[in-house]
Amino acid sequence: MNAHARAVAVPANAAMPDQDIRWWRISMGEAEVQRVMLEMRAEHISGGPVTRELETLIATTLGVPHVVATTSGSMALTLALMTLGVGPGDEVIVPNRTFMATAHAALMLGAKVKLVDVCADIPALDVSQVEAAITPRTKAILPVHLNGRAVDMIALNEIAQRHGVPLVEDTAQAFLSKGSGGYLGTQSTIGCFSLGMTKLCSTGQGGFCVVHDDDLLKRMRRVQVHGVNDTLSDAYEMLGSNFKFNDVLAAIGVVQVARGPEKVAHVTEVYETYVNGLADLDFLEIIPVRIASGEVPLWTEVCVRSGRAERTRLMRFLLDRGIGTRQFLPDLDLSPYLGATGEFPNSRRFDAGGLFLPGGPAQPIANIHRTIEALHEYARHRSV
Repeated sequence: MNAHARAVAVPANAAMPDQDIRWWRISMGEAEVQRVMLEMRAEHISGGPVTRELETLIATTLGVPHVVATTSGSMALTLALMTLGVGPGDEVIVPNRTFMATAHAALMLGAKVKLVDVCADIPALDVSQVEAAITPRTKAILPVHLNGRAVDMIALNEIAQRHGVPLVEDTAQAFLSKGSGGYLGTQSTIGCFSLGMTKLCSTGQGGFCVVHDDDLLKRMRRVQVHGVNDTLSDAYEMLGSNFKFNDVLAAIGVVQVARGPEKVAHVTEVYETYVNGLADLDFLEIIPVRIASGEVPLWTEVCVRSGRAERTRLMRFLLDRGIGTRQFLPDLDLSPYLGATGEFPNSRRFDAGGLFLPGGPAQPIANIHRTIEALHEYARHRSV
């Protein structure tokens, strides 16, 4: 990734440079600094009262009974699958377009990943293809709400219940986003979230799981600490690991989550500014996010219609003007160690043309207008 494409945190209310627009900006301000200092002075370092405070705040925000904080979105997925007993010989259904962490969580537990294509219009799991992928070995289905877009959870829950298969929502990119059934990540057996740098609310690294069932919560809390009920005893009763969060990062999270609504408002403004400003550019397609339905556009994504070669030219053109972008990560089936079979035509279109435009909850709207102007300049240059 080039220097212009780095995701950075900037101080809240800091003056933005006139040049070098990075593809992502999130703010960390004095409130986060003061809260961290307060908790460190109180010797709240490892997982303790501040972690519990963050878990309670998130649970209240999402209207769920239980939240378990952990070290990353990737580990939230792994913790969820371990809690459900996924292991060697099992199969886990995953969409072909997602960050590799979704598949790695299953692979690290010895399970086989079965890939399913996404929809033609948006890079979200095509629920109509899921049932054909279910076998007697299917131990979990992992829908991924990429960029706040809701997978059809009503239809997917019907399929999962019919086959007795748990659903684990990968909601890493969809905190505070809603679908027809309410907040994403709350409509399944376990919902998994990320608090990483390029997310709506960030602790630098971090994640959490949403759990509804009390017995499942007890099992997850044990898996989180190497499978013990009492860390002062020697009774290791089940497989687990160290999935614990810490109070220093939780202190940041409490401030960030409390600012969630204003962050939603800003990334929505960023997205709508792009939609209005790029409507007449026929070489680009904005990949839609259903704002009216409650979906939160974490990022603004476009597809370069002619594909990979022009996407590269466009990225270089923008970079020459100090504007960073980021191309989509590759389809999972292109990673040979997954051993994928089948065809994924819808995924291929997004793989070839997908592009993230500058955004984020601390990205100045002035930078969005500059990017729009540069894209129009490219369109004029392109037509010559």
